[in-house]
Amino acid sequence: MARTRTSNAWLREHVNDPYVQRAKSEGYRSRASYKLMEIDDKDRLIRSGEVVVDLGATPGGWSQVAAQRQKGRGRVVALDLLEMAPLPGVDFFQGDFRDEEILLKLEEMLAGEKVGLVLSDMAPNISGIPISDQARVMHLAELGLDFARNWLKPDGAFLVKVFQGHGFDEFVQEMRKVFKTVSSRKPDASRDRSPEVYLLGKGLKA
Repeated sequence: MARTRTSNAWLREHVNDPYVQRAKSEGYRSRASYKLMEIDDKDRLIRSGEVVVDLGATPGGWSQVAAQRQKGRGRVVALDLLEMAPLPGVDFFQGDFRDEEILLKLEEMLAGEKVGLVLSDMAPNISGIPISDQARVMHLAELGLDFARNWLKPDGAFLVKVFQGHGFDEFVQEMRKVFKTVSSRKPDASRDRSPEVYLLGKGLKA
């Protein structure tokens, strides 16, 4: 199938993207690595000796950063619908987070150990229908929030990617019910024209 003008333009932008080039030269799985680095530099989310859960992990940019910054003193558990090549210090398994069986498997891997940080960079397959796509994005964010509510330590944190649009304000309000502080982050590695924003919840409310 021939590429469309839109896909050709995206490909050119992607190839020429400085963060894509930097990721290749520095050995990172994706440009997304720099988003987490910038947020972690500011907010100190990744702590040695704790469990980090990475939802929507493939190709592994965030898991890679989390494992490196733990310096061998901690554990990263990663999950994605797609395969992911192995990474040192990362326990990965493949599955759909929306599936109850997969959620139970994830909980079994934690073996009752509470989590210091939940990362959610999950995104659905895009249909091209904005209302439907936004609903899927927010549904995944809600599932991530529910998991964080149940598994985070009292002083833990939840970082989730969402898209500004229908349901965004309501989701922020839900996060404020769960966390003591809720902030938004738009790292430099996130393209300006992208509607994505990262919401950070810290400290579970009693």
